[in-house]
Amino acid sequence: MSEVRLAAEARTEFGKGAARRTRRAGKIPAVLYGHGSDPKHLALPALEFARAVREHGQNAVLTLEIDSSSELALTKTVTIHPIKNYIEHVDLLLVQRGEKVNVEVPVIIVGEASPGTLVTQDATTVEVSVEALHIPEQFEVSVDGVQAGSQILAKDVPLPAGSELVTDPETLIVAVNVSPTAGDMDGGEPEADTETETPVESSSSED
Repeated sequence: MSEVRLAAEARTEFGKGAARRTRRAGKIPAVLYGHGSDPKHLALPALEFARAVREHGQNAVLTLEIDSSSELALTKTVTIHPIKNYIEHVDLLLVQRGEKVNVEVPVIIVGEASPGTLVTQDATTVEVSVEALHIPEQFEVSVDGVQAGSQILAKDVPLPAGSELVTDPETLIVAVNVSPTAGDMDGGEPEADTETETPVESSSSED
């Protein structure tokens, strides 16, 4: 997992009005907490933070340069405006080198299942406990050649060394079923309707 450096500023004003002023200045209101320390109210550079999340994912480790010190942090929660789609607020979790953290990691399906099957993904992430500076960007689950009726559970997801599964091991991740259209793939042609209607001829009698 990539480590991203951001220049953060301490916030001394609070409330909705102060938050709006922070956003108008091109920054995002944020709170850094963890390890029993007092929460730190910060302002993050909006463009740089959005780029970090877009390019490295929400599990990117952030090195926050705050005045003359630096802190390591993970993004815990990103609040998005429901209509205007900009970042309103960010909650950050303070971490330390060598510390293990619980994070949600995306699960990606690779490969092609057997013909005539339909692959459905029931869960898109699994939660793992992993060292903060070695968070995987994603886990890959292969369905290559998998037959219909197969299931891949959380316990089947291959994890790198040092990672420990937190999600319930029996959680369904991927199901491979018979495709609803498999019965139409036998090459048969629909039977022609041999019954035809014979027009009824009306006869008229001459008086």
